Amino acid sequence: MSTPEVFSLANMIAMPMWLLMIILPKWKVTRLLIDFKVIPLLLSIIYAIYIVTSMLSGPPMDFGSLESVMNLFTVENAVLAGWVHYLAFDLVVGMWMLDENKNLKIHPLIMAPCLIGTFMLGPIGFTLFMIIRAFKKGK
Repeated sequence: MSTPEVFSLANMIAMPMWLLMIILPKWKVTRLLIDFKVIPLLLSIIYAIYIVTSMLSGPPMDFGSLESVMNLFTVENAVLAGWVHYLAFDLVVGMWMLDENKNLKIHPLIMAPCLIGTFMLGPIGFTLFMIIRAFKKGK
């Protein structure tokens, strides 16, 4: 598969999981996928393939300066690996938030913006959840 095809595939794998987590967070299929981290594991396999490919075929990975990191993001396989990394880890964070919510019992309509925020803007959704969680635990 070409890297654009893998990019589309990774997005198509992640999107339904986000929809399930937002719309049907307590459905047993959703819970099964969350409990076993099925989608993040699939994305992690894709990540591993493309990060190794990038390491073998591209320049050495250097994270020591902004310029070095910017250079990494000019290598197609490295960019794809980076994107899949975001997809996988944002999903893990969203799944953790839903796991935390088993005890917190935050209403799904309040959880939805946290999950959407995590999906679209990562740390912003996580921060929103942590603020709500702090208020909920404080009660």
